[in-house]
Amino acid sequence: MPDNDNDTQLTPEDVLAEVERKMNQSMEALDRELSTLRTGRATPSLVENVSVDYYGTPTPLKQIASISAPDARAIMVQPWDKQALRDIERSLMRSEMGFNPSNDGNIITVPIPPLNQERRQELVRLLKRKIEDGKVSVRNVRRDGLESLRKMERDKAISQDQNRRSQDQLQKTTDSFIKSIDQVSTAKEAEIMQV
Repeated sequence: MPDNDNDTQLTPEDVLAEVERKMNQSMEALDRELSTLRTGRATPSLVENVSVDYYGTPTPLKQIASISAPDARAIMVQPWDKQALRDIERSLMRSEMGFNPSNDGNIITVPIPPLNQERRQELVRLLKRKIEDGKVSVRNVRRDGLESLRKMERDKAISQDQNRRSQDQLQKTTDSFIKSIDQVSTAKEAEIMQV
């Protein structure tokens, strides 16, 4: 009959799988963050998470309106509830993106002005901060995984060799994610600086 403790005991493979899952989550979060960074093109992701005071409740814009980008220079926001038109317009004006929306009574048009050089450099600095946060998140996951492996060795659940092999694999996984983050950073910076 199998011992109950062994059934629930983690293996180094479990730790590495969990590390990879958490690093993937960090990458997805970073991708979501970067999608809100403005480039020269209009995309719905620039405004979909703007918080609107909707009947006293802060609500993401995408939950109360349809958002589209008919061309590269404008975003169209069509609220499902016409009563929210003014609140949406106010929230867009207050957002840190510097929008100047206008409404025709049914639809809000958000013109996306071309970026000047100073604003581009400001966005690149913001990009670098977000990228560094992403790397820190991945490194924190690595640290937790390393601690789990060391604890397994201390508890005699795995040998020194298993621990060393698992740590090597952990480092390779971490390096791979850091490299991916650097590639995303380079691409996004090029997109921001493109005139």
